[in-house]
Amino acid sequence: MVYCEFRNTRHRDDGVVKLGEVEVPKVNYFRYLRSIIQNDGNIENDVTHRIQAGWKKWRSATGVICDRNVLTKLKGKFYRTAIRPAMLYGSECWAVKQQQLHKMNVA
Repeated sequence: MVYCEFRNTRHRDDGVVKLGEVEVPKVNYFRYLRSIIQNDGNIENDVTHRIQAGWKKWRSATGVICDRNVLTKLKGKFYRTAIRPAMLYGSECWAVKQQQLHKMNVA
């Protein structure tokens, strides 16, 4: 239950949030600052989203990564500066499970 105090009166609320007369629906997860926040505290959706972001960046960079005329050292630098940060953005504060860590390493 949520209690709010306004003007020295106490209102009891059973978890319903309204904006004006419109009730805001309850959701299991939402996006905030490029992260996915889940109501159960799990990060599975966020891990999956970051992996998809990395693959999206990979697909957009295939012209450089798959070009035989580009040096391997330059491809590695490109991967470290463009693709890896897209996958790891926001992960420094994750409490990961072994399964999620394996998933990120495989990707």
